[in-house]
Amino acid sequence: MKETYNSRYILGISFISALGGYLFGFDFAVISGALPFLREQFQLNAYWEGFLAGSLGLGCMLGCLIAGKLAEKYGRKPGLALAAVIFALSSLGMALSTGLNVFILMRFVAGIGVGMASILSPLYIAEISPASVRGRNVAINQLTIVFGILITNLVNYKLAGYGDQAWRLMFGFGFIPSVLFLIGVAFLPESPRWLMAHAREAQAAAILQKIGSRDYAVKAVSDFKQSFNSGQAQTFSAVFSKAVRPAITIGIILAVFQQLCGINVVFNFTSTIFESVGADLDRQLSETVAIGIVNTLFTLLAMWQVDKLGRRPLMLAGSLGLAIAYLVLAALLQGQAAPIWISLVVLIAIALYATSLAPVTWVLISEIFPNHIRGLASSVAIVCLWGAYFVLVFTFPILAELLGTYGPFYLYAVICLAGFIFIKARVRETKGQTLEELENNFVAH
Repeated sequence: MKETYNSRYILGISFISALGGYLFGFDFAVISGALPFLREQFQLNAYWEGFLAGSLGLGCMLGCLIAGKLAEKYGRKPGLALAAVIFALSSLGMALSTGLNVFILMRFVAGIGVGMASILSPLYIAEISPASVRGRNVAINQLTIVFGILITNLVNYKLAGYGDQAWRLMFGFGFIPSVLFLIGVAFLPESPRWLMAHAREAQAAAILQKIGSRDYAVKAVSDFKQSFNSGQAQTFSAVFSKAVRPAITIGIILAVFQQLCGINVVFNFTSTIFESVGADLDRQLSETVAIGIVNTLFTLLAMWQVDKLGRRPLMLAGSLGLAIAYLVLAALLQGQAAPIWISLVVLIAIALYATSLAPVTWVLISEIFPNHIRGLASSVAIVCLWGAYFVLVFTFPILAELLGTYGPFYLYAVICLAGFIFIKARVRETKGQTLEELENNFVAH
């Protein structure tokens, strides 16, 4: 049998799905540029600053739960469309907010869209991609996330001169890519794996023959049948069954580690970090742009290497490298070093994260769960990810006020070292294996 692939078609639908990642990046990053204005607008103390930033994560948790059920019952495509609508409405809602409570509610709603996209976009891409390019294609989602962060940081920098209400424009701009995403979703096929799971073999086969050769489609259908013939129910209790427990444990710990490693403090509180060493507002916002550029460039490097070097080596190098970078950053912040030195170490940390924990965690979560519960199991892991995000961004302003801006980075260094030890002991390599083959590696027998 000769398996060939329609690379242009696969990349096209992967990029459309990954536009959800762009909007994820927008909602994630817009707060960094807007926060100096929001502090003044709403007279935020450390508690409310952390809660305002973290409210996105609370919405993400709900979005993941909605997406998991929706993805299993109705398919991946309807969930992506609903996420696009939520992105559009929440962008306008935040821009037009009349008070702090309304703004937090709208940011929570935006989080629902982010949470849905964070599970459905990589899940969809993993399910339509042949094994040989799955890591690269899922990393496209991470590329659009960081591209969304970069564009948002550039727009924030340009809009900062528009006065005290510039933050409204910053949030309102999210409406445009949301509508484009909704239009793109209309052209996506449904996931063939979901179709097979719902006894729609003819439709699945037709889509698989667009993705690859007839031989590829025949083999894929055969593999799916063997996997889905297990007859196991698609329930949350099945996610925590003895057979799946090894995979779900690894997925949850990696998801939590990706957040508690601390890098999103750098993304969300760039202005706070650089203000602590005397940088003015223009310098604070220009640093967000530099972070976005480095993040994008090194994500491209990760896409190139994830199917060559593999997932495990990148995760090990990133976690250990971040531990070292945080110790240096904490010492520099404590010693009130010049902003240029803070910037250098921050950018090194961003580069390490962008080539390891950022894209590879999403790849692994999309790969390691059995076909029959992949949507639900992914939603559980990613709910934990967003819960950890809320804890991280909610506690940072409070810890920084108590310990100094440098203090939390010593804690994040310890967490990164613990993550390195866990990955070395428990995480297996997944590159080059089909999703069906991976079931045998991560499921207990």
